[in-house]
Amino acid sequence: MTLARRRFDTLIIGAGGGGLRAALQLAQADARVAVVSKVFPTRSHTVAAQGGVNAALANVLPDNWHWHMFDTVKGSDYLGDQDAIEYMCRAAPRVVYELEHFGVPFSRLESGRIYQRAFGGQSRDFGGEQAVRTCAAADRTGHAILHSLYQQNIRARTHFFDEYFAIDLVKDDEGYFLGALAVDIASGEPLLIEAKTTILATGGAGQLFRTNTNALINTGDGMAMALRAGIPLQDMEFFQFHPTGIAGKGMLITEGARGEGGYLVNADGERFMERYAPNARDLASRDVVSRAIATEVREGRGVGPNRDHVLLKLDHLGADIVRKRLPGIRDMALTFLHIDPAETPIPVYPTAHYTMGGIPTDRHGQVVVPVAQGAEEPVPGLYAVGECACVSVHGANRLGGNSLLDILVFGRAAANHVIAQLGEQRYHRQMPERAAEPALARLARWERPGQGESVGALRDELARVMEDHCGVFRNEDVLREGLDKVRTLRERLQRAGIDDHSRVFNTARMEALELENLMDIAVATVTSALARTESRGAHSRIDYPERDDQRWLRHSLYNGADGSMDYKPVRMKPLTVETFPPKPRTY
Repeated sequence: MTLARRRFDTLIIGAGGGGLRAALQLAQADARVAVVSKVFPTRSHTVAAQGGVNAALANVLPDNWHWHMFDTVKGSDYLGDQDAIEYMCRAAPRVVYELEHFGVPFSRLESGRIYQRAFGGQSRDFGGEQAVRTCAAADRTGHAILHSLYQQNIRARTHFFDEYFAIDLVKDDEGYFLGALAVDIASGEPLLIEAKTTILATGGAGQLFRTNTNALINTGDGMAMALRAGIPLQDMEFFQFHPTGIAGKGMLITEGARGEGGYLVNADGERFMERYAPNARDLASRDVVSRAIATEVREGRGVGPNRDHVLLKLDHLGADIVRKRLPGIRDMALTFLHIDPAETPIPVYPTAHYTMGGIPTDRHGQVVVPVAQGAEEPVPGLYAVGECACVSVHGANRLGGNSLLDILVFGRAAANHVIAQLGEQRYHRQMPERAAEPALARLARWERPGQGESVGALRDELARVMEDHCGVFRNEDVLREGLDKVRTLRERLQRAGIDDHSRVFNTARMEALELENLMDIAVATVTSALARTESRGAHSRIDYPERDDQRWLRHSLYNGADGSMDYKPVRMKPLTVETFPPKPRTY
């Protein structure tokens, strides 16, 4: 078989906000850009982001980027790299104004300025009163951004490979990344895409957990590709559980609902967040609110027949506010719960939401790996942006409204760095004759029908194991048992098969490849969580309840080849301002 090939200046794998923002910047610089996406671009998971994007515009209350930076460092539980955080927060206003000019229909204040709402973990004057920093398009901000970026890319003539699945990265003998092997999902035909530079923008891995807010496509593909290419994953123990998912279902109820004045109550009708975060209350950081809800339920103050959730009250806001500011939330509650939140509280419980860890990068989006004496060097030809990457601006816990900002700022930054690289690299490097063989072998593994276990059943079992053994609260015994189970599941997958009846449009084969990716990410996540013997941000160890800055103020690195752990220091020095030193984190 002759392998079909295409050549581009840059290959971008993933068509969410990070990938499309990078693609637009490159296309406008006259680079030949290919975007590979396993779904139609406007179905990428960015479309599900609800609450808004953070920027210190000061349209409602006084604000500045330095306060935003402090809140992000504090929210990260001091594990975020302060140079990258400063870069992101300083760039935020410009990025939002760019979106406005791209056509994003932000909600407006009466003055005509962009509407901003309060979100968790925000403050004025370095930890003072609540800030109002999150720029919103009602409660469909991600939808508005993604559609606008896609339309701008169509205008810029970006080349899209819609419904193509990226199998693996391709590199030469010197370790230079030369593109990737993809497969047309409909036909099953492989395609080798050669590129001078490759950007991974594949999103997170929320499908690790049974109850989650993520689309079915969020299977950690880019992170797993990086692992197989010999690149370690950073800070995988930090997985964010959003405090307000619809109880028992997982669909996201945006933090913007609390930003508009909603609040949580337990079975006694008590506003219990006053006990856990006396100042910020319902707008404390997400890890704080998630642990508070889980604690209320564990201590018997949950709501419902099984006392397994709490209630989010919006009914006091009035129907006009709910319909105007939270129309998507109202539609979701009507569809899935058959209640109107303007009249009836919403049952909520923490749900798996966001991967803080990922592929280690610098603030230019370059993938970096450790070398001698604790230094790092960039991997030639490879970049990563968005949720699959770890810059690290989120550290141990992401603030709401910073995820959309992350993909926009670093998608743009990576593209600018690539443009400079393309100016120095006029020609493609020679592709070795057998460079794509490992990727082709991985694809061929699932071409033939098999009689083994069901891939779907194994995926369900993995999600249950992760939820039971690596959730909001963790301890050594539970994590160790979970790691044994996940490793066993990964071995069982090697003996699994696809029956003829499920081989429709190659979807079963794609699901098997996705599950291979999820298995690798699951092992990375549980191994990293077991190794970190402290509680920091979203990583809460019952057996090690305190944060330990002396031993653990450092990033973890999981090596896929042998399952070992390495560590590297947090970049505490910002670009232009003084360091925010670690201190007790209260709200």
